[in-house]
Amino acid sequence: MALLLEMLSPDFLLRHALYASVAIGFVCPLVGVYLVLRRLVFLGVALPQISAAGIAFAYLLHTVGVHLYPHQEEEQPMALTGSILFVVAALIVLATLERRGRGMVEGRVGAIYAAAAAASILFVAANPYGESTLLSLLRGEVLGVSLPQFWSTLAVYGGIAACVLVLQKEFTFVSFDREMAMTLGKNVALWDLCLYLVIGLAIAFGVMTVGPLLVFGFLVVPPLAARQITRGMWPFSLAASGIGGATALIGFYLSLRWDLPLGPTDVAVACVILALVVAAQTCRSWLRRL
Repeated sequence: MALLLEMLSPDFLLRHALYASVAIGFVCPLVGVYLVLRRLVFLGVALPQISAAGIAFAYLLHTVGVHLYPHQEEEQPMALTGSILFVVAALIVLATLERRGRGMVEGRVGAIYAAAAAASILFVAANPYGESTLLSLLRGEVLGVSLPQFWSTLAVYGGIAACVLVLQKEFTFVSFDREMAMTLGKNVALWDLCLYLVIGLAIAFGVMTVGPLLVFGFLVVPPLAARQITRGMWPFSLAASGIGGATALIGFYLSLRWDLPLGPTDVAVACVILALVVAAQTCRSWLRRL
């Protein structure tokens, strides 16, 4: 209890890391509900890896003299741009193939994941300078988050949360019933692109802050748990967000308490919550049959 009170104190040494991880824990599940709704959970695995490949590629371009921002010395804007471009491009390609009905969705996602993982390794290997800095960007160093990065994280994820909540009706409509949306005159392609940009920004910024593993955990596991206990889009989104925020707080506490790596600890906590929810729902269904 003393450690928890210390964490909540305004003088806590790692308060910026705590608040940043909790903010990501609250917001990423709001985006992840659309992956669950579209039955594209496997994308939660592939997209963070694609984001990491984009970071590695942008950094490689900068190293060999191709500057995305010639007058900018910081790596963060360059890496963020590469990450977003890779994620959005992958989403557009997958959505186009899905509309044309070419092949299995799981197969395409698996192939893209394998390609992105291989590309990340090759881009890092081809980079003659700054390998340690690049690997740090790919892992995400939430415990070492700087004050400017902290405020950037709050601003970006605050904007993402506002966008998802304000546009939830449109995003849900085109995700759940595309044919009806087109019949009613909705610009499905435009709303898809908006949603992809939001997903891309959430993943790209999250990968650089907390790493691919934790982003995957926040994107997929809290929405899967919330789906078991809610009906309706608003309860689904709010429950997923609440589970993600609680996971981030509990995981941070356990990580400090037992000196564990933060990312795997958060994912393990999320998986335990999912298992408990599934077990409770199974017992509830069983009792109803008696």
